[in-house]
Amino acid sequence: MQIVWKGHACFFITASHGNHSQVKIVFDPYDESIGLRLPSMEADLVLVSHDHYDHNNAKAIKKEPFIASSPGEYEVKGVFVKGIPSFHDNSKGKERGRNTIFVVDAEDMRLCHLGDLGQSELTSEQVDQIGEVDILFVPVGGTYTIDAKEASHIVSQIEPKIAVPMHYALPNVKVKLAGVGQFLKTMGVKTEEPLPKLSLKHKDLDGEETKVVVLSP
Repeated sequence: MQIVWKGHACFFITASHGNHSQVKIVFDPYDESIGLRLPSMEADLVLVSHDHYDHNNAKAIKKEPFIASSPGEYEVKGVFVKGIPSFHDNSKGKERGRNTIFVVDAEDMRLCHLGDLGQSELTSEQVDQIGEVDILFVPVGGTYTIDAKEASHIVSQIEPKIAVPMHYALPNVKVKLAGVGQFLKTMGVKTEEPLPKLSLKHKDLDGEETKVVVLSP
């Protein structure tokens, strides 16, 4: 599996599926009015956590992908997806509405993308529905989502093998967000060189403690 961060909350995943065929997945493609240029991508599956312009630009993705934008269960080319209802704020959606957490099972690994989660804590039901996670994509920039401290707590609730921070301040991004540094500090991680991409197989996932991996957009 190969994971590339396209900036903000957008990730491009390439997973193998039987007979050496590949499945391409895009999470939360953004509109370029956010200040970033969305690279040209084609996909089989696009997952949209909520209907805000910086997450819902599914029309920009080529190859007529299947688009999932609400809670439910989906299967595309042998990839299983579960959308779990959550909130974009700490007031049960009264401020910014609803958000869908997506769990994806591919290549014997489970990915979880929290979207614009605004809850400072997951419910026990949400934790049960998410299950055991290998790779967690977690927003850390605050303002519209959870902040560094809340993100750290939610990482401890889910206990993934790998946590990848997202949705934080980047050059040119017009949304006011905190940088990734505070999250790394809260997680007890020394600043490390961001990786251009994350390539891994299930056998690469070991160890008891969550490893934080920073990607470069």
